[in-house]
Amino acid sequence: MFSSPEVGNFVKKIMKIASKELLADLINRTENCLTEAEKLYVRSNEELNYKSSPHTWSILECIEHLNMYGDFYLPEIEEKMAKNNAYPSIYFTSGLLGNFFAKSMLPKEKPNKMKTFKDKNPNGFSLEIKSLDRFLSQQKKLLELLHSAGEVNLSKTKTAISISNFIKLRLGDTFRVVVYHNQRHLVQVNKVLEQLSLGALV
Repeated sequence: MFSSPEVGNFVKKIMKIASKELLADLINRTENCLTEAEKLYVRSNEELNYKSSPHTWSILECIEHLNMYGDFYLPEIEEKMAKNNAYPSIYFTSGLLGNFFAKSMLPKEKPNKMKTFKDKNPNGFSLEIKSLDRFLSQQKKLLELLHSAGEVNLSKTKTAISISNFIKLRLGDTFRVVVYHNQRHLVQVNKVLEQLSLGALV
């Protein structure tokens, strides 16, 4: 599980941070996400599709939501990294908008509610274990990109975001948004698992 105090302390110093330190943190978070997701393979299809109400998301719906964003961000990040021609910087300085977006994605004790765009809402989809397979594949790709990101400039390399081609975020912030968003919904997955442990399907 992810520690809120540790998350809070990290955000306080994120406006300027050593690039290696930022990447190491994001790699660690992504490895934790991968470990959490791999544990889901022991769950039955019924458990993975359990919903406490028609308006809440099942475990696989949470995972598929992340896949939808991964489908956009992973190719976007890879393309912009390949076109990078600026020397790596020792320090990463977050952008004002990017820092705001990233911080809003962090898992919290009482998470701020966020409206899900219709094209990224999997509620009601018929989902199977292949959604989890795809998520794990995406996380491994994300790890590859994070490990390679030490060779690019995290501040000068910019990416588009899923809601607008006109807004550009610094690569370091884009990585933060993606990784924190993954964590946010895996916390949601763990809440469903808690319900199952209390006998929700009995």
